[in-house]
Amino acid sequence: GLNFDNKFLPSQEAIIAFGNGGFRFGGYSHLGSLLILPSGMRAWQPRGIDLVAPADFALIAAEKNDLDFVLVGTGSEMTHLPAPVRAELQRSQIPFDCMSTSAAISTYNFLLADGRRVAAALIAVDDAHGR
Repeated sequence: GLNFDNKFLPSQEAIIAFGNGGFRFGGYSHLGSLLILPSGMRAWQPRGIDLVAPADFALIAAEKNDLDFVLVGTGSEMTHLPAPVRAELQRSQIPFDCMSTSAAISTYNFLLADGRRVAAALIAVDDAHGR
């Protein structure tokens, strides 16, 4: 189950709804950005894609041998990662693709259902979306 002290769910679950600053998945809800790794789902500190730093991807780097690529949900609009983050991911040979958080969630859910080894770093959005 979810460890509310550390905000960690030791499994990957489909995102069933998002918006209003958070996400719903696996019978739980979470306010704020979300990091989904092969080891599970956890709170992610960045509140905007312009605020991410290479250190925010350290857990992804630690699990890179257990995943094929990373989806980066950049918020309401698709934008690129800051140059230092892009450079660090490329140096670490971590394949990634940036897209809006909405598109990243759709892609993540599809790939998860297909049994693919995917991670996602999702910036929360304030507008209402989801199913």
